[in-house]
Amino acid sequence: MEQPIVRIVRMEFQPDKLDDFFQLFEASKHSIRARPGCQHLELHRDAQQENVLYTYSVWTSEAALNAYRDSEVFGNVWPKTKALFSAKPQAFSLVKMEEVSGSGF
Repeated sequence: MEQPIVRIVRMEFQPDKLDDFFQLFEASKHSIRARPGCQHLELHRDAQQENVLYTYSVWTSEAALNAYRDSEVFGNVWPKTKALFSAKPQAFSLVKMEEVSGSGF
């Protein structure tokens, strides 16, 4: 049985291209979130570097993530996003091992 995948992508943008990315994300975020297997999607900004953003998404399986990466949505969004980078992106696929909740006391 496949496990859910957390996907974190670190993207460093040319500072003058941030608004272009925000417009692109706004236009595509609902299409990405609506993809089969996408359970969650967030956009974060680095606390120290305003031009470094992260996407955090949760997928039902690696197969669902790969299907998205092979989709028309990804094929339209990713090349436009890559054109705005100032450095190579970093992507991490993670499987949750443990979740700790509450104070434990």
